[in-house]
Amino acid sequence: MSKNKLSKFADMATYPHVFEPPFERDAEANPFPLRGKWHADFFHNDHPIVLELGCGRGEYTVGLGRLFPEKNFIAVDIKGSRMWHGATASLREGMKNVAFLRTHIEFIERFFAPGEVSEIWLTFSDPQMKKATKRLTSTYFMERYRRFLKDGGRIHVKTDSNFLFTYTRLMVEHNHLPALVQTDNLYRDLTPEADDETRRILSIQTYYESQWLARGLNIKYICFQLPQSGTLEEPNVEIELDDYRSYNRWKRSGLETSK
Repeated sequence: MSKNKLSKFADMATYPHVFEPPFERDAEANPFPLRGKWHADFFHNDHPIVLELGCGRGEYTVGLGRLFPEKNFIAVDIKGSRMWHGATASLREGMKNVAFLRTHIEFIERFFAPGEVSEIWLTFSDPQMKKATKRLTSTYFMERYRRFLKDGGRIHVKTDSNFLFTYTRLMVEHNHLPALVQTDNLYRDLTPEADDETRRILSIQTYYESQWLARGLNIKYICFQLPQSGTLEEPNVEIELDDYRSYNRWKRSGLETSK
């Protein structure tokens, strides 16, 4: 581990809006103290709570927090050295509606009570083309989100990956989830007629998004609601794989499609 990372971790340990809970196998015996109490004990208001899962540097969470002071935002990721950027920026600005939670997303339901979260953002998630259960838009994760997302809560997905966008669209269609916005070319289709909130939200560009745009890739966006009722099923469709995995990392498999 580099000295730079150690310095960032040391900073984060002192930040009052950053939470780095230890991994606990017995979550029931050692519950997270803010679970069900984020409004009362941390934000000290009853404003809607919005999560960004896989926040990277936290730029999107900070940007949303600036645009919507009437909402509370929590950025979640396991990579603390990246998260440091957004956590430091929000601390310096004195933002009271932004928090950071360092944990694996697989454990996310341990930190929020039923109905405590209103919206979820998934910004440029790893498409996980080999295994559906690792995709943050899979029904496997949708069932996890149901444990703390309010009924009909919104899920926003912003991605450069045609594979993840196609998979998510098919998952939404197969399960008859209400789709509110859907485009495979966000900046082409974001017209002057779009409502003000949508335009403000989608005006935020992360570091990685700027890299994708510079390479000429289209940015895809889908927003849908997740009801509490109904059985969720995976779409049984072969989808063409992306020819890369993430920025500057090319696909290693010779396969052309995956479910």
